[in-house]
Amino acid sequence: MYTLIKQSDQSKARLGELKTAHGTIPTPFFMTIATKGVVRSVDAVELQENLKLPIILSNTYHLWLRPGLEILQAAGGLHQFMNWPGPILTDSGGYQVFSLSHLRKLSEEGVKFQSHIDGRWLFLSPEEAIKIQQTIGSDMMMVLDECVPYPAEYDYAKKSTERSLRWAQRCLEYKNNNDDYKSNQQQALFAIVQGGVYQDLRQQNAKDLAALNFDGYAIGGLAVGEPRQEMYQILDWVIPELPENKARYLMGVGYPQEIVEGVRRGVDMFDCVIPTREARHGRLYLWQHDDLSVEDFYSTIHIKNEQFQQDFAPIDHNCDCYTCKNFSRAYLNHLFRVDDPLFLRLATIHNVSFYQKLMMKIREGIEGGRL
Repeated sequence: MYTLIKQSDQSKARLGELKTAHGTIPTPFFMTIATKGVVRSVDAVELQENLKLPIILSNTYHLWLRPGLEILQAAGGLHQFMNWPGPILTDSGGYQVFSLSHLRKLSEEGVKFQSHIDGRWLFLSPEEAIKIQQTIGSDMMMVLDECVPYPAEYDYAKKSTERSLRWAQRCLEYKNNNDDYKSNQQQALFAIVQGGVYQDLRQQNAKDLAALNFDGYAIGGLAVGEPRQEMYQILDWVIPELPENKARYLMGVGYPQEIVEGVRRGVDMFDCVIPTREARHGRLYLWQHDDLSVEDFYSTIHIKNEQFQQDFAPIDHNCDCYTCKNFSRAYLNHLFRVDDPLFLRLATIHNVSFYQKLMMKIREGIEGGRL
């Protein structure tokens, strides 16, 4: 599934390819978030034809609740339902164990959730998490885990990590032994390394999961409040324990400089809500330097600010996205102020384009010996 093409001489950065049932993706890459089967305000045809996204990420928990498995199954899976021909990664619902802690009850068997939509109680076991993702038809599935919060006491982190390991084993066993889905073994299953901020827990969990021979390995439980340098330290502990012939995925990260630092430490895959969420709030990304080693290689503007009301320049002269080629800062400022939905689309297109160009520059930097 993963092929290493080049290892950097400057760092642990690496170029590779990740082969899926819906296409091969050059690594490192960034996954744009389509939580509920949609990148908000932008349809799948535009994602493919204009933005040329290599992959999207959708949320198992939210798709389970709406539109529900019956509709997804009748549609033939999420690819057909949203008319997206490329690869899809789905998380397992494990992050909701963390983010919706006031609506759940955790046990060895799984997680009992209270729906944030209608208050229904639902049960998510490791087996059910895989079954749901198999119905969705994603190319890459994630094991069910608990995202250890920050800060967490050592004993809590240890018990949680050990339980997540047992859940990972159950996910793998269900995938391999579920007769209904043996014909769809093209779906990859990724493990998730947990352990909080504790070196021994992180390294042991990585070793234990590596021994189970998953299709890929994610590092979870980061970008949940810990200092940035602490996140980098955890990557330095974990990455050497993971197989070189499998893709490495840093979940929920992040800002451009964090992605660059993650790549330098050997990470291949990233996702985050930042480009799309910040677009909706009027924060747009601009290029400052081609040299990604410079801390301020990018900047941001808040397009809602009064200073842009009569600024007829594009968002970024160095950007060739649809928005920058056709519309001015003044027009986007106007759309934001009148609360027109067109603003969401144009701002999202720009920020998503910025992140795709960031990954292209990173790959070029590795190829050219600069990263």
